[in-house]
Amino acid sequence: MLNPGGHAPLSQPDRLALALLLLVSTVARGETEVSRAKRERAVTVAGSPAEPLPELHVAPDTLTFLWFPTLILKKTLSVDESRIRVLDVGERSIVVQATEDYQAGERHELEVFFADGKAPARAAFVLVMDPAAVDTRIDVARPELPHAPCPAEVQRTAPLPEDFVLKEYVNKRGVQTASIEHAVDSGQGLEMKEGVSYRGNGWVLFDVTIRNAPGHPLFSPLDATLSGKNGVTLQARVVTVQEEPSAPGDRLRVLVVADEPPPSAGLVFSLKVRGADGRSLVIPRANLPRPVAEDKP
Repeated sequence: MLNPGGHAPLSQPDRLALALLLLVSTVARGETEVSRAKRERAVTVAGSPAEPLPELHVAPDTLTFLWFPTLILKKTLSVDESRIRVLDVGERSIVVQATEDYQAGERHELEVFFADGKAPARAAFVLVMDPAAVDTRIDVARPELPHAPCPAEVQRTAPLPEDFVLKEYVNKRGVQTASIEHAVDSGQGLEMKEGVSYRGNGWVLFDVTIRNAPGHPLFSPLDATLSGKNGVTLQARVVTVQEEPSAPGDRLRVLVVADEPPPSAGLVFSLKVRGADGRSLVIPRANLPRPVAEDKP
């Protein structure tokens, strides 16, 4: 429900943060003659890494209050605190202020991840100083996903067995499998109890189930890295089966997909799955099946 000003209602911690913002801003106005126009506006985060980051206008004599549409992961907040002061971090809010010697040409990034793990999972901004205006309140928004499917999506059908051959995901080598050994990191609160790896024509896939131990925050996998022999490192794509992040005590099925590694990398890899909250699970023996020779009948 919106309040009479059109903004979403604030929780108690966020109301305190906003009160702090108004109080300090009032004091600053009494001590310093400020010529910048003070603004409240909505800013939409970038929907993909290719899009430029939105700019927020900060100043040494004014606090900037960021209000998010959903819960944020406080531990993922990243900013150069030698140049940008972080005065408060709430469940859905951040209050920042530029340092006294902040220069007009400086550009510093601030990023934080949303707790729900939905796309886009990251909210990032560039903080700059504008002589004409300063942002006092930013209502952060996420890009709206299209409601109506595009024509290509309407015509898309479930994959058929022949598609795997026609798209060359599978050839006469077939698909080989291997078991992945159990791994646990009590400090991170993460455990992999069961897993299997697949090798096809030019690709490998690791199918693992990760348990998020009680007493730890939500776990939402972001990316994965494979490390093999001779310094071979592969960036992998992560696919999660369930839409919501893994709550404490839950098990989350995670698929990690990568290009087929070179033979010099061996068959035993270290698989690191990194989450949005900064925690990671390293599976030290993520075994790959031995490839089948092309000329084998």
